[in-house]
Amino acid sequence: MTENTRNTTVVVTGASGRTGSRVARSAEAAGLTVRAASRAQGFDWADRSSWAEVLRGADAAYLVYPSDIGAPGAAEAVGALSREAVGAGVRRLVLLSSRGQDRAADAEEALHASGADWTVVRAAWFAQNFSEGPLVEELRLSGELVFPAGEVREPFVDVRDIGDVVATALASGDRYVGDTITVSGPRLLTFGEAVAEIAKATGRELTYRAVSPEQYGENLLGFGVPAAEVQALVEAFTQLLDGRNAYLSDGVQQVLGREPRDFTDFAAEAAAAGTWKV
Repeated sequence: MTENTRNTTVVVTGASGRTGSRVARSAEAAGLTVRAASRAQGFDWADRSSWAEVLRGADAAYLVYPSDIGAPGAAEAVGALSREAVGAGVRRLVLLSSRGQDRAADAEEALHASGADWTVVRAAWFAQNFSEGPLVEELRLSGELVFPAGEVREPFVDVRDIGDVVATALASGDRYVGDTITVSGPRLLTFGEAVAEIAKATGRELTYRAVSPEQYGENLLGFGVPAAEVQALVEAFTQLLDGRNAYLSDGVQQVLGREPRDFTDFAAEAAAAGTWKV
């Protein structure tokens, strides 16, 4: 750890979320000072008046847009927050983006245009989407995951690897400025195979049932998800789960010098923690 790293304060948006919590942990382990930015700390992506205070005196920031990087308004919000950060002297910005998602490019371009010393981390589907967030309760309580992925293969990435990659990028000075780092897990699995691995780890009978994106959207509407958000999610799933992401990326190896964490290990650890226990 260098003296420069020790004196670096990093704003972590979404600090209580799937990636933000891991970024915060990894950044602290790398010797950075973390300033958590979430609604609990008074930060809100939708309330620009909440931005200045959290940015004041910081050196860098991790940006993760809530819900989805391709959601309506994401590019505008990322651009606005990035410009405000640069104006406040917070030039070093790392944005979490998504592999293969067309609309994600708009948010990335907004970051590029802000004048920041930027890095983009494009991630595969999170392994932790099975253990945290809206999918876990369905799997835990009903024993079945209903999702619009068909037989497509995905290299599920452990969010702890995302945290380590982001923290390394932030702690490495200018080394990764202007870079787009694409990260995935070490092997391809269908969603059905992923659920089967979770079933093996838990000792429970768990199943996967594929539906169309449109049918899944109808289910979300029935659960009370706003129509605009449902439309954006259906569009994102249609793109991301059409097979375009059925390949491995080597960003974890390039940045961390090691192999990504494997889905089997993730499933075993989450099962041991009681994640899918009824």
